[in-house]
Amino acid sequence: MSRLILILMLSLICCSTAEQKSPLPVQVGPTPIVWKKPAGFPDPVYDLSRNPLTEEGVQLGKFLFYDGILSRTNLVGCGTCHQQAAAFTHHGHELSHGVDDRLGVRNSPAIQNMAWNTSFFWDGGVHDMDLVPFNPIENPVEMDQKVVNVLDKLRKTPSATSKIPVDYPKMFKAAFGTEEINSERMMKALSQFMMTMVSATSKYDYYRAGDQNALNAQEKQGLVLFQKNCNSCHEGVLFTDHSFRNNGLMPMRNNDQGRFAITGKPGDDYKFKVPSLRNVGLTAPYMHDGRYHTLEEVLDHYTDSVQKSPTLDSLLVQSNGKTGIALSPADKQALTAFLKTLSDEQFIRDTKFADPGVGTAF
Repeated sequence: MSRLILILMLSLICCSTAEQKSPLPVQVGPTPIVWKKPAGFPDPVYDLSRNPLTEEGVQLGKFLFYDGILSRTNLVGCGTCHQQAAAFTHHGHELSHGVDDRLGVRNSPAIQNMAWNTSFFWDGGVHDMDLVPFNPIENPVEMDQKVVNVLDKLRKTPSATSKIPVDYPKMFKAAFGTEEINSERMMKALSQFMMTMVSATSKYDYYRAGDQNALNAQEKQGLVLFQKNCNSCHEGVLFTDHSFRNNGLMPMRNNDQGRFAITGKPGDDYKFKVPSLRNVGLTAPYMHDGRYHTLEEVLDHYTDSVQKSPTLDSLLVQSNGKTGIALSPADKQALTAFLKTLSDEQFIRDTKFADPGVGTAF
């Protein structure tokens, strides 16, 4: 009997020793996320080595993106002018609306596939995604707030008088290791969230992956027409070459000169960034000033309304000297059908991009 007790005691000691030698792993710091580019996409431009994605960083960036605390009035967030259902554009608004309903001068561009952008905004005035939020935050007709004031408000959350039930110091600590809140961390968190906003699951993508039935006959005809007439500028899987071009728009009363305002070079007069056409069926109105409300109006511009000017893109001048692109009514219908296959329903419905419901304007 005593021998049996001894054996049991030795077994318990061995188990205890094994447990001491093999403790359960304890996670320290933020949870890494492995970012994967979609099949057939080029390598990203954004350098993830300087801002590795983590679950906590992306979550912080998401809260910041939708939170009106970034604005002077605490009502206008990034998500106010970049709404998920409209592929993160300001649906139905020709020009952006900011604090106190102040009217901007340009249409809100889509936020998608930012990882591959070589420059940002219609005039390309920013070349680093980490610096993008400074512009809308401090723009007097958008958020009208100083970044230093935003940081101060974030540090004071949550407070007894705050309408924002978010403990940002705690979220910054989870994302970066300490409660320190500074502009670099804020911008990096926003970049982490925007890095996850990848659109690559449209009908066209399924067709590109080998599903010949993903597009119907008219849509396939539109693709052929697109490749012949449009993809010199809207090229590749991203549907943009990231260049700046004058596409023959008649200047409006505010005489927005586009890229020229950044470079001061006469050759850049009235040139604007070539936008990606992904989700273009969801992002009306169109052009840098939102002047066209339908895809049909856009195609009518390219056939009938291209204006001659010294910087007009040479691709819009035909061999006979006429401006624009020659398209029949049937061609336009097929092109419109194809462009709508670039809509990514999964992207605009994905809950991981959805407004968490804090401090946002509706």
